Amino acid sequence: MEQDGIELVNEVRLVGRVSAEPERKEMPSGDELWSLRVVVSRPEVTGARRQVDALECVAWAARPRRSVGSWHEGDVVEVEGRLRRRFYAAAGGRASRVEVEVLRGRVIRRARTGRSPRAAASAGTTSP
Repeated sequence: MEQDGIELVNEVRLVGRVSAEPERKEMPSGDELWSLRVVVSRPEVTGARRQVDALECVAWAARPRRSVGSWHEGDVVEVEGRLRRRFYAAAGGRASRVEVEVLRGRVIRRARTGRSPRAAASAGTTSP
């Protein structure tokens, strides 16, 4: 989309750590999504403590849902997508949230689980 000769862009690329196990949710509409938080470092500032952001991400489409569904807490992942503002019904009326809609994602490095491959397999997960 262009406005006054300037291309307006909504693109997000995150490389960070999955903060907790991704969660599968079914919406009241029947739609399915996977939700997760990706923790990314902020740029360093001299003399300041290291800071991070925990960013909400959701996967709606089938391919990204399959990817996110195989991720685990501690995995380092790359997410490509766009910012979305989603409106929903809440106890006090309508509410909204801003989140990253995952269009593509991949694991860069699996978390170290400390479990043997056999234990991980019996728990329904695999380790590298």
